[in-house]
Amino acid sequence: MSQDKIALVVGASGIAGGNLSALLIEKGWTTYGLSRSPKADVKGLIPVAADLLDITSLEAALKDVTPSHVFFTTWMRNDTEAENIRVNSALVRNLLQVLSPRKSVRHVGLVTGLKHYLGPFDAYLKAGVLPLTPVNEEHPRLPLDNFYYSQEDEVYAAAARDGFNWSIHRPHTIIGKAVGNAMNMGSTLAVYASICKQEGLPFIWPGSAAQWNGISDMTDARILAEQILWAGTTPEAENEAFNVTNGDVFRWSWMWGEIAKYFGVEAVGFDGEIHPLEERLKAYEGIWENIAKEHGLTQTEMGKVASAWHTDLDLGRPIEVMTDMSKSRKLGFTTYKSTRDSFFELFDQLRKDRIIP
Repeated sequence: MSQDKIALVVGASGIAGGNLSALLIEKGWTTYGLSRSPKADVKGLIPVAADLLDITSLEAALKDVTPSHVFFTTWMRNDTEAENIRVNSALVRNLLQVLSPRKSVRHVGLVTGLKHYLGPFDAYLKAGVLPLTPVNEEHPRLPLDNFYYSQEDEVYAAAARDGFNWSIHRPHTIIGKAVGNAMNMGSTLAVYASICKQEGLPFIWPGSAAQWNGISDMTDARILAEQILWAGTTPEAENEAFNVTNGDVFRWSWMWGEIAKYFGVEAVGFDGEIHPLEERLKAYEGIWENIAKEHGLTQTEMGKVASAWHTDLDLGRPIEVMTDMSKSRKLGFTTYKSTRDSFFELFDQLRKDRIIP
């Protein structure tokens, strides 16, 4: 076992962690996947079951694990930002505290997101001054409580104590396969479009005029994985924060029609009002259960596949949001992906795995 290629992926069952684990294993890394309830989704992943809020649980689960690289890709959703800060900073602090005596960790990569620039969930773009776009890494922190900032600060403090280097990764909305993920627009839209197809309903845009007409971008989970690995193994990328998106831009006024064509449904654009998807999908839960049974799908529970609350937040923003990728591009990270292809490849995979009809 190479002592410099031992990865601990925290949140390995999620959309970011699962794709990162698969990439690391493909590249020959010994890869441990830590989560509360490990799944067997990724071949070659060594499961570690532990509760990040329980130091005793962590010490027992990690007693024989000496990672060279720790990749933190998870968080826990709470009712308020104060609770988000308390809980999610503890997740990072506890893990790095347990690993500290071993002195094996050389790099920690932390995944956060564009709420670094846009504000936390309970103040999402409602705090007075809208951010400049495209967002770039030089933008200062907002004068708001934000659990991303608290997680970063835990990494910085542990790095100063233990002498490892770090990287921070800020994706836009992530596209990729991860059943049960809390933030999964691709699967959410696939469920919605599948219901529209089955019931002969129009595929109605749920979001704002600004998002419908404005320029946007997204992040394929595989692109995020590539950047995390690149930053963890590239000296020039040490101790830096990086935005990460596919590299293309689009308008939802075009992409919505492309998704509709894939599913064979009628696209209806912005009509002057926001139509939250969470309310609509709640009303369709029984329909989804029937669809799942009729087509022999693996998930009859819609909530395991769709996360409409987060899709509503993203598509309901009052401004267009796009991301400056110059920083990592200049340092050599040039991986690119068409967002349309990201959606279609995900939909193909969901069909193949019998998650959608």
